[in-house]
Amino acid sequence: MTPQDPAALVDNAAWYRGGARLSVLIPFKGDDPIALLAALARETADAEIVILDDGTEDQDLSYEVEAAVGLLPLPARFIRLARNEGRSKGRNRLVAHARAGHFLFLDSDMLPDAPDFLGRWQGLIARENPPVAFGGFSLKQVAPRRDQALHRTMAAHSDCLDAAVRSQNPEKHVFTSNLLVRRDVFEAEAFDEGFAGWGWEDVEWGMRVARRWPILHLDNTATHLGLDTARAMAAKYEQSAANFARVVAAHPAVVSGYPSYRVAKALKHAPLRGLWRPMLKHYALAESAPLASRALAMRLYRAALYAEAV
Repeated sequence: MTPQDPAALVDNAAWYRGGARLSVLIPFKGDDPIALLAALARETADAEIVILDDGTEDQDLSYEVEAAVGLLPLPARFIRLARNEGRSKGRNRLVAHARAGHFLFLDSDMLPDAPDFLGRWQGLIARENPPVAFGGFSLKQVAPRRDQALHRTMAAHSDCLDAAVRSQNPEKHVFTSNLLVRRDVFEAEAFDEGFAGWGWEDVEWGMRVARRWPILHLDNTATHLGLDTARAMAAKYEQSAANFARVVAAHPAVVSGYPSYRVAKALKHAPLRGLWRPMLKHYALAESAPLASRALAMRLYRAALYAEAV
């Protein structure tokens, strides 16, 4: 890699076949995507894989992924970056290498729940040619761990929703963890590269897209293996506050209907926020406290952070 050409490309032998109907796009930074690649390789799908090392700085992992790509039966390209570009820019870069008419964004810590996961997506494309579709995610294949119990509890309540529930607010439940996008839609609406750090760039994209195209929700789930510790969750929420402010500025009418916005708005006028906000975080991190009350404390801590943006 050189400063003029920051990306190193490695293609497997099957890449030169071309002609795939579905491009599976996977960025990673730290999380090991090899289990996901192995699961996708077990399908006989008309698909290609493009995977991006977004500056993970783990040479051993990068070499292992490169070796796995070389052995895949599906056409695959591996892109390696020396420095992290960020979630939005990295996904836009993946699209630049995709050759199919539909893109399936998958996070590297996901694992398909059905053995015909890609086949189901391809069946949907053949039947309906949808502009955008989200398959949902689950916790079916992740083993419980004490240090991840808070994230599991919160995700089960607010994220692992079936298609009927997600369809009530289709733009709100758009995440790049398991997201199908038609090429012409993405050419018109790419991810906003002004977002930095973690959070909200995919939901904001969904808000823009929903103005012009329907967003379909279905149940073709993948397990989210990468649950966080409570401390890591808090750090991500702290990162995401500036991104939430960006969404509020761009889509005030949409965001104002979200519970997170309404709670943040209410907390904005609460006195002594600088004193009690750290107490919420401290309680949410306490593994000896009841999970339900820890989850409430973490949600209130997030809302108190977002209160600066509303």
